[in-house]
Formats: sequence, structure tokens, C-alpha cells
Amino acid sequence: MRLYHHPLSMNARRAVMAALHLGAPVDLVFVNLQKQEQSQPQFLEMNPNHRVPVLEDGDFHLWESRAIMQYLADKTPRQTIYPTDVRGRADVNRWLFWCSQHFTPAIGTLNWENLIKPMIGRGAPDPVEVKRGETLLREFATVLDAHLANREWVSGEALTLADLSLAATFGCAGPAKAPVSQYANLQNWFGRVQALDAWQKTVFRQ
Repeated sequence: MRLYHHPLSMNARRAVMAALHLGAPVDLVFVNLQKQEQSQPQFLEMNPNHRVPVLEDGDFHLWESRAIMQYLADKTPRQTIYPTDVRGRADVNRWLFWCSQHFTPAIGTLNWENLIKPMIGRGAPDPVEVKRGETLLREFATVLDAHLANREWVSGEALTLADLSLAATFGCAGPAKAPVSQYANLQNWFGRVQALDAWQKTVFRQ
């Protein structure tokens, strides 16, 4: 299998972390986003959305980071990060969908305005968009922080795909200048994720 990624993509990072934690037989293929390799015909044949990550498994191409995480877990015998019981899996899926629909758009907005736009010469942050991102973040970080008040991990008593998905997003909070220092439970949980080998191996180092 091949996993097409870029180390600065939060979406790619969650898929790569899942692959590393699972010990999945995946070859990582770097996609140079700055050179627009994601828009080349060969890549578009795999993902017409011109986004990373993409998983290639023979003649099967799978995009969407959380779908890739689930697929890799299902292909890994005796894995422990994606429950097989109905309720356990539903709870992990709940947080994967919540991350996609609520948490990532909040931090993603701030990441775009405060980091990516200046980096690629698209102008100064839009204060209206920054305020919108901060409002969304305040709403949803409060939810996750309260949920983690008496929990070590997001779903159940052990690390799951939900933690990896949410952590990949939260890892952008600092560079995005997201106001998150007041969320103690969230910060403590994130510290536990940062201690994982899969996290350490995906830290971008220039």
C-alpha cells in the first residue's frame, strides 16, 4: 500500500499516525503541494478533489483521512484502536464525525487566516474570519474539554482513532494562534497524545 501525504497537512497527518500506530505495511509518498503535484493528472486520477491524503491499495484508491484510518484499522489483525463492538465503534465514529464537522473547521479557519495565507502571500488575516473561527473554537473546545474532565482518552479507556483524529487537528492550534490555553483537560489529553511514538514520528522538522 502507498499513502500519499504532505507533513504539514493535518488531514494527512492523522492518516499517517494511524498507519504508524497500527504498523500497517504502508509506503509513504510525499506530495509536493507547493509545486501543485496534487493537481497533476496522475494524482487527480486517484483523487479528483486534489487533496492529500490518498491511500493506494492495489487498484483501490481511497481518499478522506478518517475513511483511510478506518480502512487501515480494519485490515490490521488484533488492532485495538478501532472497536469491533457496535457501541464502541459507534462512539469512535461519533467523535470522528464531530472532528470533521465541528472541531477541524474551527481550527482550520484560524490556521488558514493566521498561518497559511501569510505563508503563501494571500494577504493579511481577515478579522471577520478570525473572529468566526475563534467563536467556533470556543464553542467546540468547551465541549471537548468538558468531555475529557474525567477521561484519559476521548472514547473508552484506551487510545482510539478518535484521539488521533482530534489530535492532528489540535496540533495546528499553536501555529494557528488559536486561543486554547484555558482548556486544561484538553491540554492534558494532548500531552498524552504527544508522548506517542506515532505523534513523535510525524512531527514536522525542517
